[in-house]
Amino acid sequence: MPLADADRDLVEAELGREPTRAEAALFENLWSEHCAYRSSRPLLSAFDSESDDVVIGPGDDAAVVALDDETYATLGIESHNHPSYVDPFDGAATGVGGIVRDTMSMGAYPIALADSLYFGDFDREHSKYLFEGVVEGISHYGNCIGVPTVAGSVAFNDGYEGNPLVNVACVGLTTPDRLVTATAETPGNKLVLVGNATGRDGLGGASFASEDLAEDAETEDRPAVQVGDPYAEKRLIECNESLVDEGLLVAARDLGAAGLGGASSELVAKGGLGAQIQLDRVHQREPNMNAMEILLAESQERMVYEVRPEDTDRVAELADRFDLGCSVIGEVTDGNYVCTFEGETVVDAPAEYLADGAPMNDLAREEPTQPDRDLPDADLAAVFEAVVGHPNTASKRWVYRQYDHEVGVRTSMLPGDDAAVMAIREAQTESGDPLGLAISSGAEPRWTAAAPYDGARAVALENVTNLAAKGATALAAVDCLNGGNPEKPDVYGGFAAAVDGLAEMCADLSVPVVGGNVSLYNDSEAGPVPPTPTLAVIGTKAGFSAPPASLSGEGTLLHVGAPGGALGGSEYLAQAGGTDRFPDLPENAPAVVETLASVADDDATLAVHDVSHGGLAVTLAELITADTGAEVAVEDAISLFDETPGRAVVETTDPDAVRAAFDGVAPVEELGTATDDGTLSLTVGDETLAYDAGAVRDLRSVIERELD
Repeated sequence: MPLADADRDLVEAELGREPTRAEAALFENLWSEHCAYRSSRPLLSAFDSESDDVVIGPGDDAAVVALDDETYATLGIESHNHPSYVDPFDGAATGVGGIVRDTMSMGAYPIALADSLYFGDFDREHSKYLFEGVVEGISHYGNCIGVPTVAGSVAFNDGYEGNPLVNVACVGLTTPDRLVTATAETPGNKLVLVGNATGRDGLGGASFASEDLAEDAETEDRPAVQVGDPYAEKRLIECNESLVDEGLLVAARDLGAAGLGGASSELVAKGGLGAQIQLDRVHQREPNMNAMEILLAESQERMVYEVRPEDTDRVAELADRFDLGCSVIGEVTDGNYVCTFEGETVVDAPAEYLADGAPMNDLAREEPTQPDRDLPDADLAAVFEAVVGHPNTASKRWVYRQYDHEVGVRTSMLPGDDAAVMAIREAQTESGDPLGLAISSGAEPRWTAAAPYDGARAVALENVTNLAAKGATALAAVDCLNGGNPEKPDVYGGFAAAVDGLAEMCADLSVPVVGGNVSLYNDSEAGPVPPTPTLAVIGTKAGFSAPPASLSGEGTLLHVGAPGGALGGSEYLAQAGGTDRFPDLPENAPAVVETLASVADDDATLAVHDVSHGGLAVTLAELITADTGAEVAVEDAISLFDETPGRAVVETTDPDAVRAAFDGVAPVEELGTATDDGTLSLTVGDETLAYDAGAVRDLRSVIERELD
C-alpha cells in the first residue's frame, strides 16, 4: 500500500521536497494505523494510567509497576492477528517473540506469558486449522525460550471466521537499578544492533496489519509474515541479561513493526534527538538487500541499543559469547534522523515527525443499541448440556497442556483456574509472607458484540474478579483493543463504546491501564470481528497459595454477588435462541472484589470459582471432580445461566463468616452443599438434573475429542 496522497502532501511540506523511496516507505509504515493509532489515539485518553505503583506507563515497549520497593514487574501485550491468519504457526510464534523482546528492552527478565485467542466457529475445518496452528506456534516458541504460558482465554465466534485474533501478554521482573527505557539520552552515543541477521521476511508488516484481509491473503501476504527462531531468542534473552547486569545499556528498543526504521527512529524521537545510521553496516543474511529492505524488514530476534562509545567492544564480546550478530550501525545526534546506504543519503527527516507526526482520523460513529427481551422456552437438560459442552465454555485443557507452564519453577496456581499465581520472591515481605503475583487475561466477544459498552465493563470486572477469587488485589492492566474497519460508522461506534466501557470500569476498580496495543482493520470477506477489548491484569497477594476452583466435598456452597437479572450476550441465548438486554453490573464493584479477595484468603474457605462465562451452570460443572460433587438449587433458568461477572461460588466451613464479610456489600445466597460422591444434582425451580462427574467431563472435553 503506497503512502496516501494526503500524507504525501504533508511529508513534502515538512521536508520541502519529494520523499525518497525509502522515506516514503518509512512514513507509510510509521504512519500506518498499526504504528500511529490514527483512528484510536483520540479515544485512548479515556484510560487512567497513573497510580502510586506505576513507574512507567504508556508509550514505552512495556509498562513498569512496583510490586514493592525492591521488585518491579513489567507488563505488555501485543496482537499478531493478520500474520496468524496468513501463517498461523509463524504468525503466533513471532507474536510471542515480539512481546518477550518488549519485556527485555525494559531491563526485565520474562517470567510468564498469557495468550488470548479468538477463532471462527469450532465446527468449521478452517477454524480448527487456524486454532491448531496458532496453539502450536505459541507452544513451540514459548517452550523453546523457557517462558511459561500460564494464563489466557480461547473463544469461538463466527465473527472471527475470516480474521482470527492472537493477543499475547508478557510479564517480566526487574529491579530499580536494572531498569532500562526506550528513550535515547546522549548525542554521540552509539547505536548497536544485536541479534539475528536481517533478511527480507516481514517486509511491510506494519502496513499489512493496517488493512482489511483480502480473500487471497493466505498466499499473497505470506511475505509480510515474519519467521521466528526461538533458540536465537533464548540466546538474546540471556545476552540482554548480561548487558543489563554490566550496566552497558543506556536505552533499548526491540525491532518489531517497521523493523530497524521503526525502532531506531522511535528510540531517538522519545529523547527529542536524531540519529546518523549507515544501513550497509547492518549484518544481513540475504545478498543484495537494498536500503528500504534493510530499513523496514521485520526479521525477528533483534534489538537496537544506545551504548556509550567506550562500551561497544564489550557489547560485541557478549554478543559473540551468545553466538549473536552485532553491528555498530550509527550514533545518536541532535539533528535529523538520517540513514545512508553505500554513501548516499536515503532518509533525512525529523525523528519526531516520523514517529509522532501522523495526523489523527476524525471518523463517524453510530451508537450501538441493545435488543428487548424475547426469551425462548428451552428444554432445560438440552440447553444445560449445550452450554456446558460448547467449546467456548468447555475445558481448554487441550490448549494449555501443550504449554510448558511450569518452566522457571515459579508457577504456583496452574492454568485452568480463574487466574495463574506466580511465586515472585521467597524473602519475607512486611506482612511476613512471600510475595505472589496473580495473572488473568481475556475478553468475551459475545458480551461486547451484544453491548459494546457494558460488555467491555464486564470484561474488566471479570478479569479483576478472577484475581480476587485467588485472594489477589489488582495492581495494573494492559489492553489489546481489537476491532474491524474503523471507517465503517457502526464498527467504529462499537469499538469506541468498548473503549469507554473498559476505561470506566478499570477506573472504578482503581486499576490503571498502563499500556497496550490497538489492532484495527480486522475485517475480511466474512465481515468485521466483534469489538474485542482483551485485558491482561496482574495483582499481588501475600503468599503463593490460593483456594482452587475445585470442590473439597466438605463445605457449604454459597453464591456471593448480585445477579444481573438478564441473559444478553450469554452462551444460553447463543444455544437456545432469543434476545435480552445485557445484565446490570454491580455499582459497588470495588467493594465486591475487595471482599471476595479477603474471603478467598480465609482459612475456612475451601474453594472459590468466579461466575461468568456460561453462568452458574458452567461454574458448578467446573467445580466438581471425580470424587466431589454438589447438591444445588436455584430459582430459574435466568439464575442458572446469567453471566454477570463480579460473582463467585465459595465453598466454606464457616458460611456465617462469609455472610458477615459481605454484609452491606453484596447478597449471599446458600446454593447447597458440596458432597463426596462425584455427582452434580441441580434443581432449577421444580425440575432436577443429575450428572455424574464422568458425564460432565465428557461434555466438557469436546475440544480434546475433536483434536486428539
